[in-house]
Amino acid sequence: MAREQDTPLTRRKTMILGAVTRGTGSHLAGWRHPSVTPDGLKAASKLSHYADIARLAERAKMHFVFLADSPTVTYHANPILLSRAAQDYYLDPMMVLAALAPLTQHIGLVGSMSTTYGDPYTVARAFASLDHLSGGRASWNIVTTSNPTVAQNFGRDAHPDKADRYDRAETFVRIVKGLWDSFEDDAFVRDQAAGRFLDPAKMHPVNFKSDEFSVRGPLNVERSPQGHPVLFVAGSSEGARQMAAETADALFTAQPDVEEGRRFYADVKGRLSRFGRSPADLAILPGAMIIVAPTDGEAHAKHADLKARIDIEFGVQYLSTLASTDLSMLPLDEPLPDWLRRQPAWSRLELVMDMAKRDRMTFREIAIHYADSYGHQVLVGSPNTIADQMQLLFESGVADGFLLRSTHYPAGLDDIVTLLIPELQRRRLFRTDYEGTTFRDNLGLARPPHPSARSAPATAI
Repeated sequence: MAREQDTPLTRRKTMILGAVTRGTGSHLAGWRHPSVTPDGLKAASKLSHYADIARLAERAKMHFVFLADSPTVTYHANPILLSRAAQDYYLDPMMVLAALAPLTQHIGLVGSMSTTYGDPYTVARAFASLDHLSGGRASWNIVTTSNPTVAQNFGRDAHPDKADRYDRAETFVRIVKGLWDSFEDDAFVRDQAAGRFLDPAKMHPVNFKSDEFSVRGPLNVERSPQGHPVLFVAGSSEGARQMAAETADALFTAQPDVEEGRRFYADVKGRLSRFGRSPADLAILPGAMIIVAPTDGEAHAKHADLKARIDIEFGVQYLSTLASTDLSMLPLDEPLPDWLRRQPAWSRLELVMDMAKRDRMTFREIAIHYADSYGHQVLVGSPNTIADQMQLLFESGVADGFLLRSTHYPAGLDDIVTLLIPELQRRRLFRTDYEGTTFRDNLGLARPPHPSARSAPATAI
């Protein structure tokens, strides 16, 4: 196994670990698991469900819980997927995270909001508010929204091209960060005797104008405990890599192949110097579905049971959504055709096709595999076996940590917490307590200082 000194880009002594909080679980067939009760099937609408997940992750000393979002019913035009995909169900992440703030003490609260279908002032205000309410534990997962069905929910006939979405996102994030710096840290003097609540000289409206945005500012929230809430980016595309290198504190990615994962890690870390940043300034966190049991045999039996609950018709349609075209006419027992690489689809399609070609998988096999894994690592085995796999990825320049995906709740996450986490702690690969009070503290990130007072208009953001 590679050692840390062999891999100069691996900066951390211990892993960053976060838990996905999603509906009935991250596995597409998880909702059908016998341990999920009738009440559990309805749990995605209940605060108690999210609170239980967050408290369980916090008990294990995980760094954060993550709520993804998709402001659409993704499969509304596909009866097969619509009838069977329990994951296509989302409460508003900001509402849930705000409700979790007083129910937890240490764990980071990460939520997605779109730059394509959002507004900079609204996003800046929401996450600054959450940072105050949580005592410095807010984090924005910056997404450009890959799902084209969202467009018609926001007054648009068509979804913008990927390049246009990332161009908008770059400006959007700069405006949000400018709004977070609307006030210097000591602007609110709150001097009762002198009758001065605020020092106007320490207020900095952004006054940003472009063809697409017009934002005067200032934000009507004082600078938050973290200065800037922690910034995540999700994706593996060129745009996601560049945005992460320029502005993010962490990057969610799907890297199912170790060698490709190493190349991806080195590529993204290598871009940071262009923006005056070091490799330590960005954590790369691949997703990993965890199926753990006391023995390897028991874990593989659990995995086989879940895969058996995915039928091939569903798998074909699910992979079709990734390819943005109906694949049901393709022969099931032959390889995927190369013309799929020309489809204007997600970057994850290329990863899936690379895996299918490398492992000589048929369309049937890769369709079931993708529905099983969503393109992420699937780590199956005993605590020792999975810890070995995670340690290899961590120490050989693939990951600074992991976004852990539970197959179903509560049993899937409980297995991670009671079986896997103690083994990682025994190996000193994961901490045994929180290091500080804010999310930045616990990630080992510095609090961004307020920039000097600006006299130029905010077009220079």
